[in-house]
Amino acid sequence: MMSMLALLVYAFVASFTPGPNNIMSLYYTNQFGLKQTFRFCLGVGFGFFILLLFANYFSFALNTVFPEVELIMKLFGWLYLLYLAYKIMTSKLGKEQQFNKRYNNLRSGAMLQFINPKATIYAITVTATFVTPFYHHYLTQFLFIILLAVIGFSGTFSWSLFGALFKKLIAQYQTIFNIIMALLLVYTATTILLF
Repeated sequence: MMSMLALLVYAFVASFTPGPNNIMSLYYTNQFGLKQTFRFCLGVGFGFFILLLFANYFSFALNTVFPEVELIMKLFGWLYLLYLAYKIMTSKLGKEQQFNKRYNNLRSGAMLQFINPKATIYAITVTATFVTPFYHHYLTQFLFIILLAVIGFSGTFSWSLFGALFKKLIAQYQTIFNIIMALLLVYTATTILLF
């Protein structure tokens, strides 16, 4: 049997470290508040749940195809993350924020999971390493997927809470905050492309 501790450590590290979901939820909370950003976080959780289902039930097929698809997925994700970084770095209070508000919703949070290389790679590796090799019953696999999706949602929502708690401080240093968030996305994009 697999180690539950190893699964939980991997899930928490992957879910609570900087990535597109967490950085965007922190940014949105700072701009629009925790209540409005909660929909985005729910979308992330729902989209990630669907992504985990696909990764779990098609893990053998994905492992066969994955080497050919990996580079294309990484390049597309890299470009998308650089685009998000640019939009964050150049956003200011006022008209430019329409871009941000338009994507701060359930649908965008869910759709982000399917172009988020960190989420895709994590979903594939966590299911192929910790779930499908050890548990062959669909109900058991489904329960693990629910657990992993809840951990993923918790990671994203914790970043939103952080944004809500430090909203005044962040507003005071808006430009610096935007630059740091953009640089974190650039860092995330670079590490995904290189590794």
